[in-house]
Amino acid sequence: MSGNRAPDSLFPIAIPDAVLAACYADARRCYPNEACGLLFGPADAPLVDEVRVCENQQDRLHERDPATHPRTARTAYALGFADLRALDASLSGARPAKIIYHSHVDVGAYFSAEDERAATFDGELIYPVDYLVIDCQRDGVRGAKLFRFAEGRFQLIDESGPRPESPLNR
Repeated sequence: MSGNRAPDSLFPIAIPDAVLAACYADARRCYPNEACGLLFGPADAPLVDEVRVCENQQDRLHERDPATHPRTARTAYALGFADLRALDASLSGARPAKIIYHSHVDVGAYFSAEDERAATFDGELIYPVDYLVIDCQRDGVRGAKLFRFAEGRFQLIDESGPRPESPLNR
């Protein structure tokens, strides 16, 4: 990922074009619902090189209990149990999950209040990962923004525009 970068204290994790393209393709595949997944990489390098596409469980949660889960997969995402287990198990291994990604449908890439609620508990980060939010519109992916929890809030640390030359974004 390249584009606007944060100060060195918030140096972003490198997301190679092939990994970003896979995330964009997942967002396009899931449209008009939100896509979600995990990005893994070597523990000793600020890099991700593996994508785990996850199935958004939000519609199942909404169907079971709409009062507790009022949002559908169009405006929210929820990782399933197997994906959460893989995330948790990876954190102490040689190839931890470093980024959770999801798409926003027709509203732009930003870290929403719902995203913050899902990523934190009592003001603390639940998983020590960054968050990639993809802007997916009807006509393609417009870009993505990478956020990190630092100094008590989510901060933009990197952003990337669309890859219009890629057939994955058509």
